Amino acid sequence: MRNSPFWWIFIGIMVLLDIYFFQALKLISHSASPRTKAIIYTVYWVLSVSAIIILLLLPYLHFEKQARFTRSTVFAMIAGLFFAKLVASFFFLIDDIRRGVQWTAGKLFFKKPVAEAIPPAGEGISRSVFLSWAGMIMGGGLFGTLIYGFGNKYRYQVKRVKLSYANLPAAFKGLKIVHISDIHSGSFTDKEAVAKGVYKIMKEQPDLILFTGDLVNNVADEMTDYVEVFKELKAPLGVYSTLGNHDYGDYVQWDSPEEKTANLERLKQTHAAMGWRLLMNEHVPLEKGTDKIALLGIENWSAKARFPKYGDMQKAHAGTEEYPFKILLSHDPSHWKEEVLEKYPGIDLMLSGHTHGMQFGVEIPGIKWSPVQYVYREWAGLYEQEARRLYVNRGFGFIGYPGRVGILPEITLIELT
Repeated sequence: MRNSPFWWIFIGIMVLLDIYFFQALKLISHSASPRTKAIIYTVYWVLSVSAIIILLLLPYLHFEKQARFTRSTVFAMIAGLFFAKLVASFFFLIDDIRRGVQWTAGKLFFKKPVAEAIPPAGEGISRSVFLSWAGMIMGGGLFGTLIYGFGNKYRYQVKRVKLSYANLPAAFKGLKIVHISDIHSGSFTDKEAVAKGVYKIMKEQPDLILFTGDLVNNVADEMTDYVEVFKELKAPLGVYSTLGNHDYGDYVQWDSPEEKTANLERLKQTHAAMGWRLLMNEHVPLEKGTDKIALLGIENWSAKARFPKYGDMQKAHAGTEEYPFKILLSHDPSHWKEEVLEKYPGIDLMLSGHTHGMQFGVEIPGIKWSPVQYVYREWAGLYEQEARRLYVNRGFGFIGYPGRVGILPEITLIELT
């Protein structure tokens, strides 16, 4: 990554943003004493330069497992500062455009530029100072919410969903399914908090537990400390799982293809050690009395070019024609509209994860928003097309940003009626 031109472009943008932001800082601090100004400017540049130096050094530093949380936290704070300055600069830019238009109009119509001076004390504030303060407040608010979000990463919420199907066999009416996704064990630092999340699942007394991929961030060994925790997940009809894009080790440099293959095999063995039935492009029947439904699980399949297509839906679906009701586990929700809806009309319910709701957004009555919606049309919660449904879980774990703002970690309880 450090040799990528995009990395150096990003560093360059950070430097320019720091300089641009500093101009607004000087404007709003114009009335401060020289000593106060010196303190403000020194703190600003120490933080800004330190952030850039840390980013330049990060690719060269190798962290032990215990220190990964520190690394991700530091990176998240730097990213938070960057986006806070970016948001603030939007307001500064509005003011610069306004003043540019004003200056141009003055030259054209009054033969001299029209300047907006900083008003004397007691006479209010200029538009420039007002917009600069507005930008500072908005940017500071964003940074504050990101810091607050650090405390939300283990605040598991149970989302309860009731789904009615005319073709559901009678014996399965009232079936309670717990759906979880995106554990990302490599990000965990609090085993006790994770265990409380598992306890919360079992407290719901589900008939069936389904996991839709991304057990780890990169390597199978990230689960070593958590096998016993997730081994506690049990249900009368079983615990079933599938793989997500992070489970294949595609984001790690391996010494050989054989080493990468061995890692995936260890991960498969981890699923088995926890008592989870990993579905690899296949289906299994679920039975209650004399009634049966089909549960399909495929490997990662994404409509997005940068994510892999390991899944084979045709292979998983073959032989399911005899079942009146079908549930599909597929990690990436883009699979639903890209292939499932069009080619496999018999799939009644598809369960996915992957997006995490970007771990950032707003979900209040009447408003559901996250930046991830500009990439994924289906990114969190329930989606329907006639009688066919997709549910996208917001993720049990976290990756990258070690926190959540507005989009809390999710345990989904689905009841079929």
